[in-house]
Amino acid sequence: MTDFSYQLYSSRNFGPLTDTLGMLAALGYAHVEGYGPVYEDLDATKKALVETGLTMPSGHFSMDMVAGDATRTMEIAKALGIKKIIVPFLMPDQRPTDAEGWTAFAKRLSAAGQPLQDEGFDFGWHNHDFEFKALPTGELPIDLILAQDNVGFEFDVAWAAVAGKDPADVIAQYGDRIIAAHVKDRAPQGENADEDGWADAGHGTLDWPDHFKALKTAGCDLFVMEHDKPADDNRFASRALAYMQSL
Repeated sequence: MTDFSYQLYSSRNFGPLTDTLGMLAALGYAHVEGYGPVYEDLDATKKALVETGLTMPSGHFSMDMVAGDATRTMEIAKALGIKKIIVPFLMPDQRPTDAEGWTAFAKRLSAAGQPLQDEGFDFGWHNHDFEFKALPTGELPIDLILAQDNVGFEFDVAWAAVAGKDPADVIAQYGDRIIAAHVKDRAPQGENADEDGWADAGHGTLDWPDHFKALKTAGCDLFVMEHDKPADDNRFASRALAYMQSL
């Protein structure tokens, strides 16, 4: 049976990290995925992981940190046992607007990741919807990013669907580049407005049985539950895990 991870960003609006990790361990999660705030007190985070038996095989790190301080990035990763270092986002005002700009960004991303890969880390990019929006030339930013051979792909399945892309097509195209996948779901149009239209995995509109099978067949070995704005993180964590374990 697949062991599942949980993106701790999903619980940012709830209790302290120790409570969140305790909840996840009790529910049966094996792993968690880190992000900025959990790196601020490394000793406390490491202690909480040890006490709950959870591991942190992957973590999100800002482009500024990865490109600007590879040494510190790797210090954090080594301290917490992170093996997959993933850049998750670009603010709207930082996003290129044409193919030339995205190609330049992709080369910068590739160069930033190389020192990490030289030390044995996996490295990749995590998508939202904007990477699947066509540029004036018709090209997609995601294709320009992944044209850099050393950039892996943490595939956020639901964000691709929000962009109007069939996740099955993305898996078929880039399956061998996917180093992790975000397991999330989208509510039917007009529903779950208080949760920005997101749904617990298996309780929305995405075809998770097929996507899960295709991702595993492609070689993806890390599946990370995420909900961008759950009203109740325990509800989300428990329902998503129960559903994915049933597949």
